[in-house]
Amino acid sequence: MANMSPKKNPMPEQEPLVRNRNFEEVATGYTKEMAMDEATRCLNCKTKPCVSGCPVNVRIPEFITQVAEGNFEEAYKIITSTNSLPAVCGRVCPQENQCEGQCVRGKNGEPVGIGRMERFVADWHMANGKDQTVVPKSNGHKVAVIGSGPAGLTCAGDLAKDGYEVTIFETLHTPGGVLVYGIPEFRLPKAIVAREIENLKAMGVKVETNMVIGRSVSVDELFEQGFEAVFIGSGAGLPQFLHIPGENLLGVYSANEYLTRINLMKAYKKEYDTPIAKSKAVAVVGGGNVAMDSARCAMRLGAEKVYIVYRRSIEELPARAEEVHHAKEEQIDFRLLNNPVAIHGDENGRVSAIECVEMELGEPDASGRRRPVEKKGSNFKLDVDTVIIAIGTSPNPLIKSTTEGLETNQKGCIVADDSMATSRPGVFAGGDAVTGAATVIKAMGAGKTAAASIREYLNKK
Repeated sequence: MANMSPKKNPMPEQEPLVRNRNFEEVATGYTKEMAMDEATRCLNCKTKPCVSGCPVNVRIPEFITQVAEGNFEEAYKIITSTNSLPAVCGRVCPQENQCEGQCVRGKNGEPVGIGRMERFVADWHMANGKDQTVVPKSNGHKVAVIGSGPAGLTCAGDLAKDGYEVTIFETLHTPGGVLVYGIPEFRLPKAIVAREIENLKAMGVKVETNMVIGRSVSVDELFEQGFEAVFIGSGAGLPQFLHIPGENLLGVYSANEYLTRINLMKAYKKEYDTPIAKSKAVAVVGGGNVAMDSARCAMRLGAEKVYIVYRRSIEELPARAEEVHHAKEEQIDFRLLNNPVAIHGDENGRVSAIECVEMELGEPDASGRRRPVEKKGSNFKLDVDTVIIAIGTSPNPLIKSTTEGLETNQKGCIVADDSMATSRPGVFAGGDAVTGAATVIKAMGAGKTAAASIREYLNKK
């Protein structure tokens, strides 16, 4: 019987004032009963608008039908026929803007909880499913994948299923890219990422870490080593800064450095000797998901006061609504329509305050958002000892500077067409390296498109 409730089954969560002092996962996940009940809210539309809203085209109504009947392993098989990282996507994808954003049930209530069910199915499989990995027979073609983030992992997984001999080259000592260095444990446990990578290895994918492409080996040398195609999914890890006085003071971090120390280098664990500021008051500049992650981490590391400083209003805030909601519950102080103009320091060269100016919204800019305009004479200071800059990133220039014939744009992003082919024959690129910082699922969609294009390219050789 269809469940016509206008609301989703709520996601069980830790209490806000408990979780804001630990790094355990915020959401604890659906029970079997919750997942099956939520599945009955799906109308199984003939047009399947939710599928068209998914960058990797998960067969959503089909897997939900299996969840409703309690066939969780079959649901997992359906999801993974197009999505290599379901446990990841179920946790960090912005479903509200993609599959759930297209859900018919959302017109007169809340959409079906697609992401919550995807997470449940993936977690159920990890706990109960039997390993039925089949190593495909090699077709003799070798492909190199640069970067082990969502784009690289997806491209590698899709190619491995068809018998391609894939090697992933990762700069850091642990594979996973932004999934391990950027997203905090309380949103995406690293054991889940490791498990997904082990699944790829079981299919024959090789992973080489500590490989800086452009230094350890060049793209040209990869071809010389017998790789017939190269996919660049190296992400956008170069932080942007404000270019205001005081950015070189002690206690100023880029969000990349701050989150890497916490997530990859385990600064939140006592048994790890990873240096990081012991902050009492923190200002995080920016309004995206990275800013939310940084602020929530700072609170968990013991800060008494954490501010989000953002130059536009709540309506323009680019972070997921769920992340903003969680941050507010965890007592993060949002200082909206404020823009930093200077960072002040003490006699020891350490941060002592951030100076801001009040803003008001004017006419829309090129992005369609109303342009923030400074209110003259409205300067004020927030007393803080740490400032985290989370205003965006761009691709690292190393690969483009060491690869002849690889076209990039003014922002340093690799230029690729709709098939993810670049100006260099045999070289494909996708994800943040092409678009600049975007979402995990969009990077996965690019990786999937690139895999299809690489298959077509090699079949013509």
